[in-house]
Amino acid sequence: MTNTIWLDEGIEGDDTHGHVDDICRFVNRNTVIAVQETNTNDPNHHKLEANLEILRNAKLENGEKLNVVKMPMPGRLDFEDLRLPASYVNFLVTNGCVLMPTFNDKNDYKALGILTDLFPERDVIGISAVDLVWGLGTLHCLSHEITDS
Repeated sequence: MTNTIWLDEGIEGDDTHGHVDDICRFVNRNTVIAVQETNTNDPNHHKLEANLEILRNAKLENGEKLNVVKMPMPGRLDFEDLRLPASYVNFLVTNGCVLMPTFNDKNDYKALGILTDLFPERDVIGISAVDLVWGLGTLHCLSHEITDS
């Protein structure tokens, strides 16, 4: 592999300084889903728009353009004075389903619909992640320590 796509900043509240699993994920060999904040007053708006622009201009290893699907952000979640990194793209793909974090937000159903369209061969299941995100990550982050041993 000789082609790498570098994104800029991650979402506010991410203690990893931009782990990609909160901002963008491949869903097949030529399609990514990337978060978008439409509220222009939100600190995430400009940095996520910059990432979307990078993705729109990106080329795959074979020279093809990348197919970019936009995913809304849930509303802002805070714990005391800390913004939590709530993101729908921190989903977990398993053999039979996709587990997607939900946040008791108006965009939960829209996000579930987008993932259902992208993974027609799997059930997409929403998992309440309001308590999980207090740990500064959700479903995909939690799966990093799962091994086959």
